[in-house]
Amino acid sequence: MKLPIIKHLTQFINENDEDFVVETIETLEALTEVSSLKDEELNVIGELISNMYGAIEVNKMINDGIPQKEAVNNFMQRVLGSIDK
Repeated sequence: MKLPIIKHLTQFINENDEDFVVETIETLEALTEVSSLKDEELNVIGELISNMYGAIEVNKMINDGIPQKEAVNNFMQRVLGSIDK
């Protein structure tokens, strides 16, 4: 996951609508079923999907009243904590 991408997508959600990102995730997930995709291409799609899910989570925290910087930090701590386990 890349923090600048998550921040950018969170701003996009704020300015537009979360549904755009959700529909993009669904589209990318459908693309992963194409049998001719190479591992490298699947990895890129997976990274995009992860960043989009991250932005949705951060946006939910912001909507719950957590400041953006704190929401991003909390999310990244959760991610890093799950990797350490």
